Amino acid sequence: MLAFVLRRLLGLVPTLFAIVLLSFLVIRLAPGSPFASERGIPPEVLVELNAKYGFDRPLPEQLLRYLSGLARGDLGISTKYPQRSVNEIIADGLPATLQLAGLALAWALGLGVFAGVISAVRQNSAWDHGLMGVAMLGISMPSFVLGPLLALIFALTFYLLPPGGWGSVRHVVLPGITLGSYYAAYIARLTRGGMLEVVHMDYVRMARAKGLPEHIIVLRHMLRGGLLPVVTYLGPAIANLMVLSVVVEKIFATPGIGPYFVDAAFNRDYFLVMGIVVLYSVLLLLLNLLVDVAYGLLDPRIRYD
Repeated sequence: MLAFVLRRLLGLVPTLFAIVLLSFLVIRLAPGSPFASERGIPPEVLVELNAKYGFDRPLPEQLLRYLSGLARGDLGISTKYPQRSVNEIIADGLPATLQLAGLALAWALGLGVFAGVISAVRQNSAWDHGLMGVAMLGISMPSFVLGPLLALIFALTFYLLPPGGWGSVRHVVLPGITLGSYYAAYIARLTRGGMLEVVHMDYVRMARAKGLPEHIIVLRHMLRGGLLPVVTYLGPAIANLMVLSVVVEKIFATPGIGPYFVDAAFNRDYFLVMGIVVLYSVLLLLLNLLVDVAYGLLDPRIRYD
């Protein structure tokens, strides 16, 4: 398995390079500049700003400079916050985003797997139809609708949780549930489908013939194979959690990466946008690698040759 992981890590390098190259070209060739919104900026100052950030140099040279800095772990200086580097801005917002994504993932996995198992074990019953109906509702409801609705009920009506801000675990609950509910609904349907595929397998029938209790059969025999579709989905889902947290962080005033990313897009802050894109790309590639490794742990038929 170690050789497989090393091969995959080496294979991530050209993929990441292609992502960085395309993202850099799209951002830099887009109309406008980081200083287009400035009012009455003197031409000599504009020349100095372009020279400071290297925008006065040919595009290939700018790309080489950025790749050189990226290889050293330097993501550049923000044009919106000239006193701060992109590394500092990401380090400032990343902990809040990771906390939010972590709670959302825990909520999605816990609720989704539980609902999916109950639906599969009680196939075509009222439990099955009811839980899958709720799952369809969760998939259909966008976070910008669910978030204000939860805040209205639990924060502004019953005063159980704060409607926004940051500072304690209670501040993470509403945005975490808002962000994770869509994925909980999707995981519930995937778990149900995966469980129904293994429910008639020979090893499950053998376990029942041996007289094992039903909960042992479900947890030890059915769940392991039934979770394979969920594991496949988890890699891009976790990355999407961080991307979609942009909306949730805006709704609940969470000091994560999301507000910085939105402001950077509006202000054409090239280096900050690139830094966040690179961060999300690395996370997505590594999570997909972890999914491949987890496959071998869940399914003994898979070999890494």
